[in-house]
Amino acid sequence: MKALLLQPNLVEQVRDAIVEEIASGQLSPGERIIQEQIAQELGVSRQPVQQALLLLRNQGILRDAPGRGLIVAPLDPEHVQHMYDIRAVLEGLACRQAAMAQSRQAAQQGAALLDEGRLAVASGSVARMIVADTRFHEFLYGLSGNPLIASALAAHLTYTQRLMGEVLMRDPTQTPLDLWDQHEAILDAICAGDPERAESLVRTHITRALDVIVARLKAAQPTSDEAPAVP
Repeated sequence: MKALLLQPNLVEQVRDAIVEEIASGQLSPGERIIQEQIAQELGVSRQPVQQALLLLRNQGILRDAPGRGLIVAPLDPEHVQHMYDIRAVLEGLACRQAAMAQSRQAAQQGAALLDEGRLAVASGSVARMIVADTRFHEFLYGLSGNPLIASALAAHLTYTQRLMGEVLMRDPTQTPLDLWDQHEAILDAICAGDPERAESLVRTHITRALDVIVARLKAAQPTSDEAPAVP
């Protein structure tokens, strides 16, 4: 982690820095969070770290550790499934409405976001890739003209960013550039004013990411036949 400058949104910066460490695999599920270490690495006092950790605990990114303190919460396949089911429906609606009413704006502004995403991939930075991915999807929400779509999905944004890291680092079937090829196809459908195709493509895009995450999480779970480890 790099030191942060003191700014009014310092708590948000600390939160984002911790999420970045989790999404990039630097902090693993079950790993204990050391408050003093985070404060030292980021060059901040303990107070913004405490507030950021509380936010992440409330968002389900962290959980109480046995005894005291916090650990990185394991990902729950069922929760991920429910969240992505909702996301597929809402993003499908966003793309449908965007194709019906905002194809010109999509054509004018969308290409720059695709370029940003591919530059992020070229940088090799998972953090940059997550930021670019988030901006693209938020652009789709804005094109819909329905502000409730963005506000409904914002409640799950931090958790979604964590899951993006899982897809970017652990999907053996595609590279991060493939994801941006999918984004380009979604944008092309919107620009062409094709609501059915735009909705179908974004649903497939989200469902594919869901399948990767859930399959990995289920594979990592111990089976009922496995005997507990002998101390």
